[in-house]
Amino acid sequence: MTFNFWKVKGGKSKRCSVCAIALLSFTVGSLITARLAHIDHVGADSNRVFELRIYHTVPGKLPALESRFRDIYSKLLAKHDLQVVGYWVPEGAADWDNTFVYLVAHSSREDAKKNWDAMLADPEVREAIKSEEADKTVEKIDRTYMRPTDFSPK
Repeated sequence: MTFNFWKVKGGKSKRCSVCAIALLSFTVGSLITARLAHIDHVGADSNRVFELRIYHTVPGKLPALESRFRDIYSKLLAKHDLQVVGYWVPEGAADWDNTFVYLVAHSSREDAKKNWDAMLADPEVREAIKSEEADKTVEKIDRTYMRPTDFSPK
């Protein structure tokens, strides 16, 4: 059984052109769809509040803090509806060598306070904090709340 729709008049080069156009159309459609999905996921909704948290670690303790966030804190943050946008470690700036950064999205400042209070009251969180303090991993934490500007990507 053969499929006649592959038989395009004009020979092999015509068939290649048809395939190339179909492939190009599929690729462009996929890229547009992926871009739109990404915007919806990360967009700076003007009703939300973002919290930037910067942890200054004791020199040499950054890997330990990364491990704690990877293995413990990321799960606890999610458990208490604290939506982390991402975690970062600055690169190429000596002044930031012992720094860990993450961004949390909140639906409002009130929700942020409610969720942080609930997390800090959790016995599992208290135990993790106690363990971290015993290891003296963090020297200082800077935190600031931010609102999106009216020209931020939506």
